[in-house]
Amino acid sequence: MDRFISQAGLGSRTEARSWIGAGRVTVNGKKIQTPDVWVDPEHDRVAVDGRPLRSSAKLYLLLYKPKGYLTTYKDPEGRRTIYDLLGGIPERVFPAGRLDQDTTGLLILSNDGEFTDYITNPDSKVPKTYLVKSSQRLSDEQLDQLRQGVVLSDGPTRPALVNRVRDSEKYTFFEITITEGRNRQVRRMVEALGAKVLKLVRTKIGNIEIGSLEIGKHRELTLEEVKGLVI
Repeated sequence: MDRFISQAGLGSRTEARSWIGAGRVTVNGKKIQTPDVWVDPEHDRVAVDGRPLRSSAKLYLLLYKPKGYLTTYKDPEGRRTIYDLLGGIPERVFPAGRLDQDTTGLLILSNDGEFTDYITNPDSKVPKTYLVKSSQRLSDEQLDQLRQGVVLSDGPTRPALVNRVRDSEKYTFFEITITEGRNRQVRRMVEALGAKVLKLVRTKIGNIEIGSLEIGKHRELTLEEVKGLVI
């Protein structure tokens, strides 16, 4: 059932399970509270909060998130969110992973819950590439630690691909590609080296790069780009 709701574009499978557990979902007028219920989309009537579920056209977006925007639908403090940048989108879409308020770069959003779950699942190993400005010059040995994996509070990280871009008098700029998606992972990896991240930009997801996309703007992914992410 959670998969059915997710495929209809109403939310992720995690959200669907919470709605089911809260008794907000009915099948043919009967409340259900287990996500294991099987439904026939041709004959069963599924509703959430009394509203019939309808299938939505699948939508896949790429957004170049600016600094200062939250990756959330609403903020109780009234701060700006990525949805302030998505005016005119006919369907509600959900981010495949998050970027913190101070991080810029690429976000993928979709109303296809299975797709967003795949992108965010660490088992899928979808690579994400970031450009990092560190608070100090980093040695080759420190960058090698990132390549080998560092130990964080939630366990060791997978080995990362790391390329030094350039050094200034005080800072190191480097590119890092990871295949996980832990909270603030790149920032915490750099902190494990005794430094801090001064600037962080996600430049690539899978084979999808920023290209000519302007900051604060979005575009639809092509069918080839979508297929390239899930293969």
